[in-house]
Amino acid sequence: MQDFLVTSRVVAVFAPPAPDDAVWAAAVLVEEGFPLVEITFRNEAARDNIAALVQDVPGAVVGAGTVLTREQALEACAAGARFLVSPGLAPEVGLVADQEGIPYIPGVFTPSEIQVALERGWRTLKFFPAEAGGGPGFIQALAPVYPGVSFIPTGGVGLGNLGAYLRLPSVVACGGSFLVPSRALRERDEAALREAASRVRDILACLDGDASGGSGHG
Repeated sequence: MQDFLVTSRVVAVFAPPAPDDAVWAAAVLVEEGFPLVEITFRNEAARDNIAALVQDVPGAVVGAGTVLTREQALEACAAGARFLVSPGLAPEVGLVADQEGIPYIPGVFTPSEIQVALERGWRTLKFFPAEAGGGPGFIQALAPVYPGVSFIPTGGVGLGNLGAYLRLPSVVACGGSFLVPSRALRERDEAALREAASRVRDILACLDGDASGGSGHG
């Protein structure tokens, strides 16, 4: 999982209304080089969406998001989810993930929650809601205290601030709907989906360029 996060740097988070919508969007994302997909349990189609992606979009790395309960975690795993994400700390969800042998990424918002996560062995953490919770500056302040933690900021992350988050060494990836705008999903606007992917690639290229430029100075 960590390898996919480091390679992709972004997680497409969305709640398709139906499996065919999920397959359509994920297939485009995989073609564009963004295989990490988090299908949220924000509607009743979540389990079917995950199962459809696992079956029909083999290039996608499909996880379940907004997993709040043990029952949802079991549903997600039965559908083939390869990782589970919660907006907060959900020990029962983490237990299911451990039993299934897949990663669990709990959400944190405070130092106290990070402490609890570390005590349970969770070191890759969703920082949520990222922008409302203090943004890149807050993560930058937390990082030196928790040097072994990798953050995935989600919530309020978009094309305008994606680069600011990904520049932080403690941020392994960012999650959000910026790769799957709601209008593009609703209208099956493939051009809009590809445009969003192109803009994200441009941001990543700029970051890579900055890193390369910086490495040339003693």
